[in-house]
Amino acid sequence: MQTWSLVSICVLLGVVVRWGVSLTSYSGAGKSPMFGDYEAQRHWQEVTYNLPLQEWYFNTTDNDLNYWGLDYPPLTAYHSLICAHIAKIINPEWVELHKSRGYESPEHKLFMRATVLVADLLIYIPAVVLYCFCLSDGSSKKKVCTLLCFLLYPGLLLIDHGHFQYNVVSLGFALWGVLALGLGWDALGSMAFSLALNYKQMELYHALPFFCYLLGKCVKLGLMGRGMFQLVRIAATVLVTFALCWLPFLSDPSQALQVVRRIFPVARGLFEDKVANTWCSLNILIKIRSILSRDSQLYLSFACTLLAVLPSCLRLLTKPTFWQFKLALVNSSLAFFLFSFQVHEKSILLASLPVCLLLNDLPLIAIWFLQASTFSMLPLFLKDGLLVPYVVTSMAFLFFSTYLLSALEHSSEEELRLGYYRKLLFFLAKMDLACIVRWKFYICIAAMAGLSVVSAALVPPPHLPDLFPVLVSVFAFMHFMGSFVYFNIVQFSAPLSRKSQKKNN
Repeated sequence: MQTWSLVSICVLLGVVVRWGVSLTSYSGAGKSPMFGDYEAQRHWQEVTYNLPLQEWYFNTTDNDLNYWGLDYPPLTAYHSLICAHIAKIINPEWVELHKSRGYESPEHKLFMRATVLVADLLIYIPAVVLYCFCLSDGSSKKKVCTLLCFLLYPGLLLIDHGHFQYNVVSLGFALWGVLALGLGWDALGSMAFSLALNYKQMELYHALPFFCYLLGKCVKLGLMGRGMFQLVRIAATVLVTFALCWLPFLSDPSQALQVVRRIFPVARGLFEDKVANTWCSLNILIKIRSILSRDSQLYLSFACTLLAVLPSCLRLLTKPTFWQFKLALVNSSLAFFLFSFQVHEKSILLASLPVCLLLNDLPLIAIWFLQASTFSMLPLFLKDGLLVPYVVTSMAFLFFSTYLLSALEHSSEEELRLGYYRKLLFFLAKMDLACIVRWKFYICIAAMAGLSVVSAALVPPPHLPDLFPVLVSVFAFMHFMGSFVYFNIVQFSAPLSRKSQKKNN
């Protein structure tokens, strides 16, 4: 009874923090003519409510695709339609065709913020609670601590409840998929992940680990017997889920093709803003977009992404354990973020979710990564007027997570899985690698704090207007690349012994 009281307090605290962040500004507030992501979500409600389904993804006189045209899969459109019906009941002006463009009022802001919080409460938060208590090791106290840190991850709070998006829906469905697979409910897990993929196409970052884990389990069961039955059942579940989501568009092939064209645009090029990935960082030295054609950029990014994700997925295919699955989710999403075509800075949330799953296993490394992921989006937060929420939530997460999870205490060489590093870096044989990692953590946290202050307080030189965003993205990129190498090494190393696990717990 006491444990569930603590769970209720954690959830309540998470809700309060979310609502506190939502009281700030939002993306594009008062900035015509395009406004921002807030207006994009409102406009999709306007479009889905007033136009027939056949026009949602097509450019027409009533649906200008250059003004926040729908570019997500059907489940996002259906979600917008549901919100639009509720908005219509409260105030028809909020979704009035054409006339509601750029609509801003305190009442509408309250409504839009409430829709994100409701989605969070219905989909994401329950999955977090169940994951922490069903699939995390340790005492009830440790599970409650993990839950609180999971719910306080600032990156997702600031993007969904501050900047304004509905990532909690797609990430929530993905987390339900992870939870179901961890409990052995493979068909339900496949259905949940299919819903995530039909809400946001960026869930492809997690698709290969789901596929390889399920296929590996089926192969292990034997493809001539029980394994084949399981494989057919999973395949049927995925096909039925996709068919139901796309059913209104399947009557006309041109409809389905237009949706695919909208959700996979290649016209934007290799990258746009200052993103902490390989291509944006490499652009400082080599102007890839000037040297290579767009098709060549596309092929290059595809080849690099495939090569980066292949070792992790092959490892998972041959050793389909839940621990390998969690690590493969991290490695796959990081490979996509670092090397794929047209990555947004907010896409780091797709790598942050599986890292959150490791808060109980690798607390120091997970906290370090999650802090860096939030820091990587600093230019976006400054643009949206979210400096104060960024500082408060980042400091709160750093304090609570390091204290409650005893991250600095549980950072021995064995607990950090540094054994393979000692073998690879044989010239460091006499050095205390765990001590080096801890000092690197301190230095990097201090550097992120310093760059945050500089970015917020100083004006860059006139001849280098993007100096601070570039420094932030490159510094974060080094963290992400180092994390990618680390998590791949951990995935290929031996699992922690049971004796050590009991000692940690």
